[in-house]
Amino acid sequence: MQIYFLCTGNSCRSQMAEGFAHADAPKDWIIKSAGVEQHGLNPKAVRVMQESGIDISAQTSDLIDNDFLNSSDYVITLCGDANDKCPMTPPTVNRIHWDLADPAQATGTDDEILNVFRETRDTIQGLVKNFIETHAN
Repeated sequence: MQIYFLCTGNSCRSQMAEGFAHADAPKDWIIKSAGVEQHGLNPKAVRVMQESGIDISAQTSDLIDNDFLNSSDYVITLCGDANDKCPMTPPTVNRIHWDLADPAQATGTDDEILNVFRETRDTIQGLVKNFIETHAN
């Protein structure tokens, strides 16, 4: 099974999804994330994932690799921008869309912003867990 998580900048949502999938999916699954742009790994995403016991600090913000995209079993977009701008895929690639707000756009105090990141993390964790449970053989 090959899974590709995509969002706009590959800095938060897709990085979190990749982290949860690496931690929980069968070890023979190939899992990557990318963006339609590169925004760098968001330190708040790293922090809230560490709170869940998952270290994503070594992950990198990457642009979409068309070869990996076209050979994936599933492409999961985590925002409308990535869903709209994702290149066409062959019919062999299953597309799933999880429409999640970008926590990096949150405003307020540091604690308020971190809480938005935590809510997004928890939502993604549930989505990834459900995906794995329904697709692992």
